[in-house]
Amino acid sequence: MFLRYFWIMSGTLKYLFNMKRLPILIMMLVAGSFLAFKTMGRGTHPTTPPSKYEEILRLVGKMFQEAHYSPQDINDAFSKKVFKKFMKDLDPEKNIFLQSDFNLLKKHEIRVDDEIKGAPVEFFMAAGKTFNTRVEEAAAICNEILATPFDFTVNEEVELDGDKLETPATAAERKDRWRKKIKFLALERYTDLLDTREKNKGKEGFVVKSDEELEKEAREKVKRLTDRTFDRFRHKFNDDDKFSMYVNAITTTMDPHSEFFPPVDKRYFDEEMSGRFFGIGASLQYDDGNIKVSSILTGSPAWKSGELQTGDIIVKVGQGNDEPVDLTGYVVTDAVKVIRGKKGTEVKLTVKKQDGSLKIISLIRDEIVQDETFARSAIVKEGGSRIGYIYLPEFYADFDRPNGNRSFVDVAKEVQKLKEENVDGIVLDLRNNGGGSLYDVVQMAGLFIEDGPIVQVKDRDNKPTVLKDKDRNVLYTGPFAVMVNEFSASASEIFAAAIQDYGRGVVVGSTSTYGKGTVQRNIGLDTETGFSMTNSDLGTVKLTLQKFYRINGGSTQLKGVSSDIVLPDNLEYLKVREKDDEDALPWDEINKASYSNWQSSFDLKALQQLSQQRLETDNTFQLIRENTEWLSKQNDRHYSLQIDQYKNEQKAIRSTIKQLETLLKLKGEIDVAALPKEVNRWENDKSKQERFEAWIKNLRKDIYLDQTVKVVNDMINQQNLVKSKTAEEPKKKAF
Repeated sequence: MFLRYFWIMSGTLKYLFNMKRLPILIMMLVAGSFLAFKTMGRGTHPTTPPSKYEEILRLVGKMFQEAHYSPQDINDAFSKKVFKKFMKDLDPEKNIFLQSDFNLLKKHEIRVDDEIKGAPVEFFMAAGKTFNTRVEEAAAICNEILATPFDFTVNEEVELDGDKLETPATAAERKDRWRKKIKFLALERYTDLLDTREKNKGKEGFVVKSDEELEKEAREKVKRLTDRTFDRFRHKFNDDDKFSMYVNAITTTMDPHSEFFPPVDKRYFDEEMSGRFFGIGASLQYDDGNIKVSSILTGSPAWKSGELQTGDIIVKVGQGNDEPVDLTGYVVTDAVKVIRGKKGTEVKLTVKKQDGSLKIISLIRDEIVQDETFARSAIVKEGGSRIGYIYLPEFYADFDRPNGNRSFVDVAKEVQKLKEENVDGIVLDLRNNGGGSLYDVVQMAGLFIEDGPIVQVKDRDNKPTVLKDKDRNVLYTGPFAVMVNEFSASASEIFAAAIQDYGRGVVVGSTSTYGKGTVQRNIGLDTETGFSMTNSDLGTVKLTLQKFYRINGGSTQLKGVSSDIVLPDNLEYLKVREKDDEDALPWDEINKASYSNWQSSFDLKALQQLSQQRLETDNTFQLIRENTEWLSKQNDRHYSLQIDQYKNEQKAIRSTIKQLETLLKLKGEIDVAALPKEVNRWENDKSKQERFEAWIKNLRKDIYLDQTVKVVNDMINQQNLVKSKTAEEPKKKAF
C-alpha cells in the first residue's frame, strides 16, 4: 500500500488512517511531490555536498510546498516568524540571551527561508553556539547567587512570564533577572520548610532548625535543581537536539500539528501509539536528579532476571558491547528511549543498588504490552438503573500486527460485556482523549448507528470525501452519553460530533472540546528517494495533509464540539485549546452530507432542564467556576519576594486550590463496581491490580461521572415512559 497511515491527533498524541479510504488524487499528489524531491532544490550550492541538516530542511521545504494542506509562502515573512519562535524556544524565560546576541543573530532573521530552499544551514548552529556560552555564564551566575543568604524582608517582585519581558540589554540586567528567579525558588522552599517546622514542633525525634539553617537548606535544594538543569543542557541538548527544535519551529509555524521526529523519537512515538514495545518491563521515575526503578512488570525480562529491583538507580545504559550512555541530565522519557530497542537485543544497565554498590545487569529486550492503556469498563448503579461505563484513553491502533489491539474492536468487546450484564444505558468517557485512528473512529461510531456518513475529509484541492459506516448492524441501541473536556481532541471530536449530529446520544462536559480538525500522516525523509513509508535515518515529518468536517458541514477546527449538557470544570479558563495557538488553521465549513437522524426516544431540552435544575440546587459547580476563574487570573507568574506578602498570596491560592480539589470529589460515593468477571482482572500482577482498584475507587468520587450517569438515567426514564405509552395504545383502541 503506497500511503499507509494518516494521523489525526492533538499535541503529542497519535494515530492513523487507513489509506483505502483516501481519494486517489491525494495519493497521486503526494507521490508526485516526493518523486520530485530527488531532482528539485539542489542547484543552489552544487559544489558543496549537503549536510544531513541541509538535506532534512530541503526535504521539509519541498514537502510543505507540494503536499501541505494549506502551505504558507516560505519567504522572509515566514523566516521572521521562525526566527522569533526558535529564539523563544531556546530561551522562553528570557534569562539566557542578551540583546547583543539578538543583534548579532539578526542577520539570520530573513535567511531561514533560504536555508529551507537549500542554502547552508547556519542559523541554528550560530544560535546554539551562543546559547552554550550563555548557559555556562548563567550556571556561574546561579552558583554565585546561591553562595549568599537571601533577605526575604526586602519588598520586591519577580516576573517569570517571558512573554511579558524584554531580552536583557546588559549582563547586569540578566544577572538581576536570575537573582530574582533564584530567590523566588529559594523562597518557595524556605516557606515550605518553615511550615514543616511549625507542624512538627514538639514531635519526638524532630530536629528543630533555626531560620538561618532552613534558609541555607532552601538554597541547597535550589542548587541541586539548577545543577540538574544545567547538566541537562550540557549532556542532553546537543546539536542534533537543537536542530530538531529548529525544524519544529519551522514545521509548527506552518501549522501546530506538523512536527519533525528524529528516528529515536519516532520509534518511541510508534510504541506509544500501538501500546506495545520491546524493552525490559521496568517503570521509571525521576528522583532528585536520578532515574530510579519504581516498579517491575511481572513476567518481563527485568522480573525474570531477579537482578533489577525497585529503588535501584540506573546510572548508565549500554547497547550490547557499545560504550554505555551516562544518564546524567536525562529525564525519564530520555532514559526510556535508550532502554527500549529491538526485540532480542541486549541492553546493559549500570545500576546503583540501595546499599550504594554498582552493578552491571544484562537484559534481553522482549515485547511489553501496555494493556492498562486499552479500553476498560465498569458498571454504575444510579437509581434503579444499571449504567455501563467505558473508559477510552485514546483511539489506538496497532497496524504492524494483524492481531494487534484496535480501539474500535476493544470498545465493541466492552459494549458486548456490558450488554451481557443487562445495562440500561452506556457512558463512553473521552475526557483527555487526544485523538487517534480515523479508521477506528469511523468503525466505532458505526457500533451505535445503523449506517451512514461519520466524517467528511477535504484535501488541499478542496475535494471533500465522505467516510461512511457501511455496516447496518448496530451493536448497541440504548441510551448513550459521551463525556468530553477541553483535552478531548481530533478523533474524539469526530466521534462526539457524529453522535451529536445524528441525535444518537448526548455529549456531556466542558463548553467545548479542544478544536483540532486536521489530518496528518507520517512521512520518512530519505536522501536517495526523498521520502520513505517507513522510519528513516534522517527522521520523519508528521505532515498536515487534510482537514476534516462534521457531517453537518461545520469544521471542528478552532471551535471544537459544544457539549449538549455543560458541566463547569477546572480547565475552562486555561488557554489550552487550539484557538489559543496563533499558528492554528482557521475555521470554515463545507456542504452538509446526506444523512438521516437517529429515531431517538429522548428529549434533549428536557434533559438539559433536568440537569440545570440539579446544578442550581447544588452550588458545587458554581464554586468550581468561580474558583477556576479566580485561579486563572493568579496564573500570571508575577510574584512578591517579600516573605509576608508572598505567604499571604500563596495562602489564598492554596486555600482556593484545596477547596477546588475538595469540590472535584463527591462528598459521598456513587455505586461503581468492576464487572463481576473482572474484579480480580490483574490478580497475577499485584501492582496492576492495585492500580485497577484505585481506578474504580477514583470513579466513585468523580463528580462529572455522577452528573453524566444522572443524565443517562433521565434518558432511561424517558425511554421507559415512551415504552409504557406505546404499550398502552392497543388497550385504548380495544375500548
